[in-house]
Amino acid sequence: MQGHSLKVAAIQFEPTQFRHQENIQQLLALSEQAAQEGARLIVLPEMGTTGYCWQSREEVAPFVETVPGATTERFTALAARHDCYLVVGMPEIDAQDGLYYNTAVLIGPQGVIGQHRKTHPYISEPKWAANGDLGHQVFATPIGNIALLICMDIHFIETARLAALGGAGIICHISNWLAERTPAPYWITRAWENGCALIESNRWGLERGVQFSGGSCVMDSDGTLLAACDGGDAIVAAEITVPDYRRAQDNPWLRRRRPALYKALMTDTYSWNPQDFFTLYGLQPLPPGKASRVAVGQFTPGGGIEANLALIVQQARQAHAAGAELLVLPEKALTGSNVQQALMLSSHHLAELQSIAITFSLHLVCGLIETDGGRYFNSVVLVGPEGIVGSYRQIHLSAADSQWATAGERWAHYDLPCGRVGLLIGDDLLLPESARVLALHGCDIVACPAALGQPLSLAHEGTSVPHSYPIPRAADAYHWLLPRVRAGENNLWLAFANTQDASQGSVGLSGIYGPDTFAFPRSEGFQLAEQGVTTMAIDTGGLTGGWPTHVVRRKDLVRMRQPHYYKALVAVNLD
Repeated sequence: MQGHSLKVAAIQFEPTQFRHQENIQQLLALSEQAAQEGARLIVLPEMGTTGYCWQSREEVAPFVETVPGATTERFTALAARHDCYLVVGMPEIDAQDGLYYNTAVLIGPQGVIGQHRKTHPYISEPKWAANGDLGHQVFATPIGNIALLICMDIHFIETARLAALGGAGIICHISNWLAERTPAPYWITRAWENGCALIESNRWGLERGVQFSGGSCVMDSDGTLLAACDGGDAIVAAEITVPDYRRAQDNPWLRRRRPALYKALMTDTYSWNPQDFFTLYGLQPLPPGKASRVAVGQFTPGGGIEANLALIVQQARQAHAAGAELLVLPEKALTGSNVQQALMLSSHHLAELQSIAITFSLHLVCGLIETDGGRYFNSVVLVGPEGIVGSYRQIHLSAADSQWATAGERWAHYDLPCGRVGLLIGDDLLLPESARVLALHGCDIVACPAALGQPLSLAHEGTSVPHSYPIPRAADAYHWLLPRVRAGENNLWLAFANTQDASQGSVGLSGIYGPDTFAFPRSEGFQLAEQGVTTMAIDTGGLTGGWPTHVVRRKDLVRMRQPHYYKALVAVNLD
């Protein structure tokens, strides 16, 4: 990947409410210092000029400003002095209609380049601000193509993806992040999965009883965390490589997308009560759901099919003993990776899987290499005591598998007593659109057999920010795990069954990851040992009368999406 080096800085700052001019003066001083130290792009926190926790339009009214306006002029003067660029977070008033917005402004030596109005509001903004109406733009500048996001925006896979599709090499994310140890897994994920450098400016400190997290950081376009701080006012500086994406197709993270299969991203399934939506006009209703126990098995298939079946029997026995009713097994668990062992779905070996399901009263999700009509597929089957319930062929192939396999053309989900189960395989999980499509189809559980070695988990050394129990503060070797993020951002249970094989680069960490990104302690369990079974009690109920009572059935984050902005996500031509 071609690119150029750029020194950047994120400013971490604690603004004080009702001290507008003092906040601006301090931000100017910190920005001046960062510029003097060589930063060409300086990013300031969300609502940094005023503080965040406003109760009404009337309360924030004395501090809203137009763009351009007096404050942007002061930062323009600084940008002109140092030939640098700044992103400033502030409450904006639209001079034409008087509406207020939570806004990020990109400023260069010549003045305001553009602005982003927060499109996905958090709890606070609806008290005084309108939803952003400018969409998700990418601004071309001499230092690179820059996209702006504000706090809650980054919870949604679609926003950063729109930035990448628009040719962004840098995402400037300004926030007032809270209730989580930072740098937050969502920040890390959005940088990594889109091949964009990310500059994160978060506030810190306490305001109206709200504890903010700090953790401002700089991430390179390959997902490397270059610099971060914990609490306190600070300048977090680093040298990033700005990718030179002249076209969206130049971004390697976008080449594997299958936008023709993503049309569901333009729908808004959960804007209505799902109990009504999924029954209207005879549409297949969601299964009632219930409390269940599910299991994932971790092993590396090898040798022949009979040897793999023996391992499957062993893990099915363990899952049954723990009370599980669904067992998810790794990618190619039945056949291994040898194409010569490919099976048709009518093979007697699939009947043997059914016998295992009968013996242990289980449904099994099992990976295999499938052959059909002279073609080969990386597939999974869902098998129960009743036989083959369904199957799925991997849509997003790895580079190695694309040498022999044909990509699938349809998503797959099936209804079981434990809920609606969607199927993915390994590399599908690396593209955020995959689990999102299944969530929009009403899946409670995504079963994902895998043989993944990337991305590696990232650790956290712990934070001194005084979060209230049960928000974790201690060091954590597994602070960022991609399966955890995929589960939370889609409000579903993710049953992730990975191989662990150093010779093949797969890293294990099979587990059942929970649906609530805001819940601590996390509802999850994962497997570190080379081989074994992890089980967990889950709940997919909550559809009895009125609005669903369970986050899996409400899908809070899915419901807050803004699909009218997302059309570029389904455009087939990336140019």
